[in-house]
Amino acid sequence: MKNRLRFVSLAFASLALLGGIATAQQPLTPQEARGKQIYSRGTSASGKEILAYVGEASLEIPGNVMACANCHGQSGQGKTEGGITPSNITWEALTKPYGVTHANGRKHPAYTDRSLELAITRGIDAGGNKLFNTMPRFQMSKEDLDDLILYIKRLGTDLDPGISDRKIVIGTATPSAGPLAELGQVVRDVIAAVFAETNSQGGVYNRQLELKYLPVETRSVTRADLERLIKDEKVFALTGVLMAGVEGELAAFIAEQQVPLVGPLTLDPRIGSPLNRQIFYTLSGNAGQMRALIDFVARKPDSKSLMLGIVYTPNDLNASIIQAAKEQSQKDGMSAPQVFEYASGKFAAPEMVAGLKQANVSAVMFLGGAADLPVLLSEAGKVNWFPQIFLQSASASTALFESPAGFDGKIFSTFPSAPNDQKEEGLREFRTVSEKYKLPQKHLAAQISAYSSAKILIEALKRAGKELSRERLIQALEGLYNFQTGLTPAITYGPNRRIGATGAYIVTVDLKEKKFVPVSDWVEIN
Repeated sequence: MKNRLRFVSLAFASLALLGGIATAQQPLTPQEARGKQIYSRGTSASGKEILAYVGEASLEIPGNVMACANCHGQSGQGKTEGGITPSNITWEALTKPYGVTHANGRKHPAYTDRSLELAITRGIDAGGNKLFNTMPRFQMSKEDLDDLILYIKRLGTDLDPGISDRKIVIGTATPSAGPLAELGQVVRDVIAAVFAETNSQGGVYNRQLELKYLPVETRSVTRADLERLIKDEKVFALTGVLMAGVEGELAAFIAEQQVPLVGPLTLDPRIGSPLNRQIFYTLSGNAGQMRALIDFVARKPDSKSLMLGIVYTPNDLNASIIQAAKEQSQKDGMSAPQVFEYASGKFAAPEMVAGLKQANVSAVMFLGGAADLPVLLSEAGKVNWFPQIFLQSASASTALFESPAGFDGKIFSTFPSAPNDQKEEGLREFRTVSEKYKLPQKHLAAQISAYSSAKILIEALKRAGKELSRERLIQALEGLYNFQTGLTPAITYGPNRRIGATGAYIVTVDLKEKKFVPVSDWVEIN
């Protein structure tokens, strides 16, 4: 591979004759961007209140319930609903020099900025006629009203990148060098296969899905990589981006660019406050799983007397897990956990066990190196000390079956999904795609993640409808409730929820039978 980043367009043979994306539009000014938020979502970027008054009784409703786009559509053309067809409010239609005569006989001259203000705030058209009661009258600041009118002048020409009548461009980026190169290739292949299968069935509203892949020749994807992918390739949305280790930086950039990302591969989802609207995670990360484990333990009768000690090596991921453990312990009325740090590669098991015992620890959450865990359990067995052990799925290897007998039934681990989440129909569909597109028989966990993310994205694209935009895609994703991917727990998003399945299953280790035994149903965490 050449020593430079290059884009590989995974356009299948069936796409070869398709035309390009519609001509690029001028980017929105800051004022127009603020107006777009008001038009699309009914909220102000300044945080100021927007209210809508509806009907003869002037029923007061929050502006986000009655956003302009709900009735007039993202393009402003209007869409028939409930027997009512809202007017075309593109600036071209509003300012026809000879005016407009509506189907009901109502006439009005061309709109001006001032007459449009009156239509928005008082429900009166440019000819002084009263608009239908179904048209809300809005109350907002003068600054917000000016921004909204500026954006209305762009309706019909403000098209999100990556959309044409014939295709939707989706991007992904994974490492193509280093230890994650093979996994990255598998993720790319799975997404490409799901898109190809969808295209073979007609695509999404006759639009073909085109995957733009950025092979990153470093250990992790960077902000510069994503900026190049988004801007140079003009992708509409992203999926399957490998964010491990750079979650904070990439999440902030994606929010800044306002590009939806469905199903990033990460162990550390970054929701943010205020909420990062653009990123939709599939499963809980390690911090969310640990919350579920602590919540599970908190339901036991002896939980109030439990003293939790966290043994860890310092890194950003473990910092997130520890913070989550502290918060969940407090929420569940448990004692605050004690922390025991050690440097990676320098684990002194006898000293660690002695320190834990001296601190009266009765449960150990282990966040250290995989090779250090058996050493810790062996040393604890030597001194006849058998606390509960809390782990996450990455540490739950078959090596645990050789733990000292005193730990039987005392080792608990989280799993973000379970075999019973994999439905017969979902497995059959996955196997069909895998065989048809010759997917490799490795990295199955990553394959399932990428496959499920692509399925979620395609479902949301279908629900967003023909009049597609990034905002409509986000709204469609927010409307997913108990969506079945066939391979994961049911996926639910919402305006304030960006993790599809929040929680985990809990298993214990049966040392006699040498197997993992489920001890809980799905533990949901809000």
